[in-house]
Amino acid sequence: MSDHHAYIIGVDIGTSSAKSIVLRMNGKFGAVFQQSYPTQHPKPGYSEQSPEIILDAVKTGIRTVVSEMGYPPTAIAFSSAMHSIMAISQSGEALTPLIIWADNRSESCAMALRDTPEGKEIYRQTGTPIHAMSPLCKLIWLREQQPELFAQAAMFPGIKEYIFHHFFGRYVTDHSIASATGLFDIHALQWNDTALRVAGIRPAQLPDPVPADTVINGLLPAVAADLGIPAHTPFVIGGSDGCLAQLGSGAMLPGHATLTIGTSGAVRMAGSQALTDGKGRLFTYLLTDHIYITGGASNNGGVVLQWLIRDFLQQPPEALDRLVNEALKIQSDGLLCLPYLLGERAPMWNSHATAAFIGIQPQHTPAHFTRAVLEGICFALLSIKAALQETAGPVQKILVSGGFTHSPGWIQLMADIFGQTMYLRQERDASALGAIILAARALGLPEPVNAATTPAVAFDPDRDLYDWYQQKYRRFRKVYELLEGAES
Repeated sequence: MSDHHAYIIGVDIGTSSAKSIVLRMNGKFGAVFQQSYPTQHPKPGYSEQSPEIILDAVKTGIRTVVSEMGYPPTAIAFSSAMHSIMAISQSGEALTPLIIWADNRSESCAMALRDTPEGKEIYRQTGTPIHAMSPLCKLIWLREQQPELFAQAAMFPGIKEYIFHHFFGRYVTDHSIASATGLFDIHALQWNDTALRVAGIRPAQLPDPVPADTVINGLLPAVAADLGIPAHTPFVIGGSDGCLAQLGSGAMLPGHATLTIGTSGAVRMAGSQALTDGKGRLFTYLLTDHIYITGGASNNGGVVLQWLIRDFLQQPPEALDRLVNEALKIQSDGLLCLPYLLGERAPMWNSHATAAFIGIQPQHTPAHFTRAVLEGICFALLSIKAALQETAGPVQKILVSGGFTHSPGWIQLMADIFGQTMYLRQERDASALGAIILAARALGLPEPVNAATTPAVAFDPDRDLYDWYQQKYRRFRKVYELLEGAES
């Protein structure tokens, strides 16, 4: 087969869906398949998924795109959401559902550990802030709240490790996903003794860590037949969705950051050092063993707009686009929104943070409330960027991605609030694309020409508006500090 026809499949195991995309080595996209799956919330603070349903979605995606292409792939590479964990018995039985990043049940465990000497040492060594999202805190909760179940567990994999075990019959994890567990030493590249002792587990209860560009061979024959591919097809284990999105977005140079808003939001920057923030505000995860991604994630992106439309304004979902368009044509008229509906991760790591509208007056319409939410989400991300600059150096260029990029007006608002040009590339599925680029490098293939090399659309800031938003941002920070003080 000619290189012109050869292709790599990038599989992205996301929070709400699994996506398989095909990129030919000539840079042209081929088949795409996406399958959604639900999250259960059986109790307040719980966020769980069925690993079997996700496994089925991944297998269906690979099978479908291979069938559509009509011939086998050169390789398959993986991106995955971070921070998931489940308990598996000695006989291979799932003792728990998959507990995902959004699960907040271990909040009290995180609060108890965070400011202790051990907690600070674990953050410095692992690069993962002490927070309920991390598998470290979830394990502490399981040990304390479900000791009999905890004692039965032989293995604690995340979703990608669970899927790879089904494919290859062994438990293996990549350094990128491992670096987001709070259990992995990002300097020594091994499971961290202090974190494991605090969690109450042994290294043998965690998958074997390998570099993100590791090629895994030995696909089980029954799985190969089910997927419709040769058993000798190379699998590249890949990394986490956030780190691979950085690669897929083409934001790998010093000072180049990515800003993403989907359900949640994040600001990230690549570097060659394992930086940790003295105030514990940022994460540092591995992309590969020599490339680190430092940044911060917000819990509150598009999910706040969905809540606003559905619950606060009690409008149907299709009203969202109309209200956002109306909001972008007006000013918020003194209305300020703290968007911390789901608590917050970076930069304050406060699970108790709450949302608020300040300055409500009789003339404020649904469009004003929508405008205030849009500004509040931007302000929250600006606070992450400020912490990132303190730790990792100047942010000189920002590439934007995620669902919010469907609204040019919102990108312009972000540029005005940040006082920086926002660059938009219409790359398709940056995380899956990053996995494909990593696979090509791992296999010694020429990198496929990809969307990360396409010219970007620039949204330049209005300097007068920037000065005005700076005043409003100072008020935003002050209001948060006052409310935080009132809660404590």
